[in-house]
Amino acid sequence: MGHYMIEVSYTSDSWKAQVATQADVIDRISPLVAQCKGTIESIYYAFGDRDLVGVMTFPHAEDAAAFSLAVTAGGAVKSIRTTPLMTVAQGKTAMKKASSAAKTYTPALVSLLDERPKAKTK
Repeated sequence: MGHYMIEVSYTSDSWKAQVATQADVIDRISPLVAQCKGTIESIYYAFGDRDLVGVMTFPHAEDAAAFSLAVTAGGAVKSIRTTPLMTVAQGKTAMKKASSAAKTYTPALVSLLDERPKAKTK
């Protein structure tokens, strides 16, 4: 199961409806999460650019994408961002792989700088 951070910004019409009904967001989204084979780990209302932030698990990236697409298609959000998360152990494994892989990589800027004609000195 992969972990995904979900960040949502609601439309003003969506906020109007939520203020009027004061429905529980978890009750509202749980059926969709379950339909997409996911679970909700945590959900928080937030201040600032995002109105709702949560961590969910989905078996595959396609399941997380299906959740995001269904929410977007519903029309109640201005934006939704889905970010795949890694455990610290997974991050350390990625860093180890990157360290090894970096030995075979020549960044474009470095190779282009090395290939520039040298300035003539007097």
